[in-house]
Amino acid sequence: MFTGLVQEKGKILNIEKSGQTIRLTCQASPSLLEDYKEGDSMAVNGTCLTATEIDQAKFSVDIMPETFNRTNFADLEPGDPVNLERPLGVKDRIEGHFVAGHIDTTVRLLQKEERENALVLTFQYPQDHRGEIISQGSIAINGVSLTVSQVTDQTFSVSLIPHTLDLTNLGRVQIGNKVNIETDMLAKYLKAQRLPV
Repeated sequence: MFTGLVQEKGKILNIEKSGQTIRLTCQASPSLLEDYKEGDSMAVNGTCLTATEIDQAKFSVDIMPETFNRTNFADLEPGDPVNLERPLGVKDRIEGHFVAGHIDTTVRLLQKEERENALVLTFQYPQDHRGEIISQGSIAINGVSLTVSQVTDQTFSVSLIPHTLDLTNLGRVQIGNKVNIETDMLAKYLKAQRLPV
């Protein structure tokens, strides 16, 4: 379980494909990896992955083909930045929202617009996720906990403050690029429990 508060930007060092296995190696700070060990989880661009190998300033994870194809990892290359977050500890403060690290889908950026000190990003989303994205509701984009500022039948927007732009990779997303999204957990459960009218 995560909060969507990114701890740092890491960097992809290598993507190695071998049969049905994809191994992703990321650079991270020694402080983030201080007590990190094999078998521990890390949210990489919002995707919960398990460490298979750790060095002082890098770690590797194995990704199933389904996860690789369902996320934006298929579009990333060595040198690209990724958002990193360690799992929530029992005694940690919860300041974002509950994020499972299970990506629902990828969406493409349609528009970037500066509004005073904020950068507003607008994305198009698939129809099968209608009802899971609501105005003033929570959404995780590349693992970043954000509030939906506006939603239509086909698009949603979020506003980013300079601090979020500095700490995450969202400021580098270009129009047409894909990002990982995890829709609001509560909205998903409510949608699943709705009875036909």
